Parts: sequence; structure tokens; C-alpha cells
Amino acid sequence: MIDHPPTPLLRGALELEDTGTGLLPHRLPAWARAQTDDPQLHLVEAQPAGVRLALRTSATRLELDVLPTKRQYAGAPARPDGTYEVLVDGELVQQLSATGGNVLTVDMMTGAHTFEAGSPTTLHVDLPAGEKTVEVWLPHDEQTEVVALRADASVAPVDEDRPRWVHHGSSISHGSAATHPTGTWPVVAARLAGLDLVNLGLGGSALLDPFVARTIRDAPADRISVKLGINLVNADLLRRRALGPAVHGWLDTIRDGHPDTPIRLVSPIFCGVHETTPGPTAPDMAAMAEGRVAFVAGGDPAAVATGALTLEVVREVLAEVVERRADPHLSYVDGLGLYGPEDAERLPLPDNLHPDSATHRLIGERFAALGDW
Repeated sequence: MIDHPPTPLLRGALELEDTGTGLLPHRLPAWARAQTDDPQLHLVEAQPAGVRLALRTSATRLELDVLPTKRQYAGAPARPDGTYEVLVDGELVQQLSATGGNVLTVDMMTGAHTFEAGSPTTLHVDLPAGEKTVEVWLPHDEQTEVVALRADASVAPVDEDRPRWVHHGSSISHGSAATHPTGTWPVVAARLAGLDLVNLGLGGSALLDPFVARTIRDAPADRISVKLGINLVNADLLRRRALGPAVHGWLDTIRDGHPDTPIRLVSPIFCGVHETTPGPTAPDMAAMAEGRVAFVAGGDPAAVATGALTLEVVREVLAEVVERRADPHLSYVDGLGLYGPEDAERLPLPDNLHPDSATHRLIGERFAALGDW
């Protein structure tokens, strides 16, 4: 087996950190991470949603050494191991999981966490004969250090000529509740539309942080989309008066680096608990007692009159922002067209917030069907 440095083969990350053990993909650069001490953001930006190894090779066997960090919630059922997916010339040929590794246990009520160090493991990938393009997609919701790559033949980076799509959003864009990395809706959409995806979906963290806008401003992009709203309501972070100017400021920042790049501003998909009820969002303790994770809205609907945000309010404000800007390269996508109340009747959100795998595929297909932008 021949050792190959993985650095030139990794796509979808904005930065690779040498941890001393391996390469940790980051979806926000170090300067941006330094501007917040939010443990949730630091946790999710280092989960490699959309990150994959892409290579050309005639090898029939790869060995990939990885060090995963498993995330568990105190008092909740154990989370399944993350899934690695191997695609050959665009077709899925193998799914793998890495056992062992580090374990991070989080208390959902207090935010406290404990960390137990583990060891790397080796994944064995079998490939068909002949020259081919191979992609190994890392688990979208499991932090993964790439320690080493070996193959029984030479490998080379893929010459990427597809338009580069930079997308930012919440845990729904990150891929929460999807069961495999190519099943998250942005990956589904990117594969259908022939786009080279950089997924900046950050679970619980689409909060209009200025450093995220500057990250998008500085990232090479042929297409940009920004899906905003649910986390702002979850956190009860803003009032209506602040939302419109904040979104304008975000778009101004992105336009500083991408004056003519097509941008889609996407509003929230349907989420029954927060359509007319503000946040904050809280764990459903009755569900927790039954051994399952679910969420409830903790706000007062009467507070909407004094500026509290609901999803209905957010959609109205985002549509107003796009109309007022009169930017020929900016378009508005109503999230209800991607997943609306009728869809929720047949494909309900399992935990009241996050779509399952079938719904991720539906959203991705509908986004791709919107056509080029």
C-alpha cells in the first residue's frame, strides 16, 4: 500500500487544522472561530458536512485512518455512528462506520460536557478495477480527523470544473436527522444540479453572525444561498425591528466580495411549533422521559405584537428585504415551497424541528428543480 497525503484531496472545507494526530476539517476559518466562544458553534463547524475526499485512481483498495468524535446527549438514546459513503463515478458503492474514537457527552439542559479521548480506526474501501473518480464523503454530523490515506495504486486530485455553490443555513442545512452524508438536502441538490458544494450549514448557529457573512464574502463562489430564520426564532435572538437591517447588512457584506454573484435568500421551511409561536425552543421533557428527543416552543404568541419573531414573521421580513434591494442577482425562495404544511401531514418532522431522510431528499429535489440562478 502507498501512503498518500490527504490534504490536496479534501474538498468542501475552508480550513484544515493539523491536530498532531490528523487533519481536522473546519467549515469556518480560524479568524472567524476566534470571534466567538459559543461551544455550539465550535462543535458544529468542525463536523464535516459536505466534506469529502475526491481523487482519480486505478486503485482497487483504499485504507483510510480516521479519528471520529462521537457526540452523545446525557439521558438520551445513544446516537448511531456516523456514516462514510464511497462513490465511484458518482454511484454509491459502499457505506462504512468508524467504531471507537473520542466521545463527547453533552448535557442538553446545562450545556456542560465531558470528553473521553479515544484512538483512530482504519476503514477499508474496496473499489472496482480501472481508472475512476472516487469520493469518500465524511460523516456530516460527526467530527472526523483524517489521519492517513493509503492505496494500492497512485492517486491524484480531481480537476473540478463544476460551479462552486456556497450555502449557509441551520441544522436543517447541516443535515440533522439525515442518516448519511449524501442524503442531506444540500448534497442532494448539488448532485442533481451539478454543483461543487461548500456547505456552511451550522447546526443551531445560523444567527446572522457578522464573521459568517465575512467568511462567505471571502470564499470563492459561483452561486450563493443563505437560509435564515429558524435559529433566530429558536434562540429568541432578535426582534422584528432588528431583523431587516441585520439581513441587509449581511447581504451588503457578502456583496463586498461578490458584487454580481447570484444569491438566493431562502426563508424557513414549515415548522408547526414555531409558525405562530416565538422561541425560545426547549427540549420536550415528556419526550425525554420516553427516551426520545423532541422540542417545543417556549414563547408567548402574544409577544408577536411587540416584535417577537415567528417563522411567519421571518418569511415576511425576508421577502421585504429582497424586494427593497431590487438586486437583479438576488432572489427570494419561500421555504414553504420546499416543505410546506401539506408535506408535514405526510412527512412530519420527527422531533418537531428537523426533517428525516425522506424529507431531506424532497427538499433537495425541489431546490434543484428551481433551476440555475
